[in-house]
Amino acid sequence: MTKIIVLIPHYNNFEDLILSIKSINESINVDILIVDDGSNSSVPVKSELENFYQHGKIFLDILEENKGIEFALNRGLELIESMDYEYIGRLDSGDFCIKDRFKKQISYLETNKDTYLLGTWVNVINADKELSYVLKHPISYNEIKKKMFTNSMFVHPSVVFRKSILKNVGYYPTNYKAAEDYAFFFRIVNNYKSENLPEALLNYVIDDKSISSTKRKLQVKSRIRVILYNFRFGFYPIYGLVRNVLLYFISRKTSHNIKRIFRA
Repeated sequence: MTKIIVLIPHYNNFEDLILSIKSINESINVDILIVDDGSNSSVPVKSELENFYQHGKIFLDILEENKGIEFALNRGLELIESMDYEYIGRLDSGDFCIKDRFKKQISYLETNKDTYLLGTWVNVINADKELSYVLKHPISYNEIKKKMFTNSMFVHPSVVFRKSILKNVGYYPTNYKAAEDYAFFFRIVNNYKSENLPEALLNYVIDDKSISSTKRKLQVKSRIRVILYNFRFGFYPIYGLVRNVLLYFISRKTSHNIKRIFRA
């Protein structure tokens, strides 16, 4: 039985989609669901995609029009809920898995039954395809719960979570544009033990065309709204709110450079 299906949203990025699929190199079966968000060019063809993948089945769902990544993700979750899988993994077009990434995450979740969401550290790759730094988010649940008020403590395409949580937390919120993952993960962290593996299992590419770059101000604004929704008096909620208000006025490039200096 295949226990995991990996959800990949896609929009007008067929070349990177193929590269991301080919990066999934596992010694277990891993199925893939690709939801195309109404691409107007380079629309995926299932038979062509299958030529590039040898580790499981590929499912393809094509939306009639472009509605945004949160809607593509929710369409994927809706389809997966009716399928026989225990775990849902994430990957984005343009990001690349390290060998046996999903096997390692599932092995941890099988051993730690009280953990419901599991991310990993990631190698941050710059525009020149060079390693910029290793992003090491907190490992322990207690630290994650506190620091969620500053930013998401998970790299979205690095996570695997138990499908069963959807009955309680629902799908990705659609009212936090460009920060739907932050709102979704906050909801999970509030209800379930969530952790990160202390190993870089994903090459995460910083792209000038990504949502974090092209919709930065909208993303930070939505993040502030998520913080306010979950707000309680304490150091981290106050610090996180102030920090994100300041980030609203700083470019992503400047923010990225500051992070790299402090991680050097």
